[in-house]
Amino acid sequence: MDEITARQARFLKDHRRHHHLVTALRFLIFFLFLAAWEISTRVHLIDAFIFSSPSRILETVFTMGRDGSIFRHTGITLYETLVSFLLVILVSFLMATVLWFSSTASEVLEPCLVILNSLPKSALAPLLIVWLGANPGTIIVAGMSVAVFGSIISMYTAFRETDEEKIKLIRTLGGNRMHILCCVVFPSSIPSILSILKVNIGLCLVGVIIGEFLAAREGLGYLIIYASQIFKMNYLITSLIILCIIAFLLYQIIQKLEHYIRKARKI
Repeated sequence: MDEITARQARFLKDHRRHHHLVTALRFLIFFLFLAAWEISTRVHLIDAFIFSSPSRILETVFTMGRDGSIFRHTGITLYETLVSFLLVILVSFLMATVLWFSSTASEVLEPCLVILNSLPKSALAPLLIVWLGANPGTIIVAGMSVAVFGSIISMYTAFRETDEEKIKLIRTLGGNRMHILCCVVFPSSIPSILSILKVNIGLCLVGVIIGEFLAAREGLGYLIIYASQIFKMNYLITSLIILCIIAFLLYQIIQKLEHYIRKARKI
């Protein structure tokens, strides 16, 4: 028993050491990139006006922070992304459930979903603006359009891949289709649903930015287009960096949720 405990402790120690090493290497690569970028602009290997520099971006962040614009634009984009993400989850879950319940509905609608999912979503955005007008609701719908069709297909596929033996067991015990859905299909699909959420959060952010390119007067997408038109590259690159940070943080939140759910299921 003591030997097993010692092995477990050694394994956990090695695992933590590896995790810390990976984290340290990531930060090292990041800081080396920033240093190379800054030095290249200082010695005029690259044009600071076109490519900006870490020091200029930091100055831009302070400037936007003082007038509050960075918080306003970031908050609007984050709000639209989260709303579209939550709506995608809700619509996908309801549609996948309907398709699983009705084989006729799945036969009729599945080809339509595949076709809609294959359409370039940037082409849909101008049409949405004509239909719905240039307002935040249109941007939220644009964010949903990028993720919702693929999400429905993936979630429905996860429902269909449920272990048939477990379904037969529920039927043997007298369970109906609702019992199968609640007791077998939903629980067994949780890992796939969590993976779908990781993909959807990034897709919703992309869709929102596409919508803001065309229909917004505020938000990071609007700021990117505006900065490119007046050649304020510091603002443009700052907006891109903020988008990267948002995407990373949202992904980390879902990953933490996945870790918590997996740990709870094991308990």
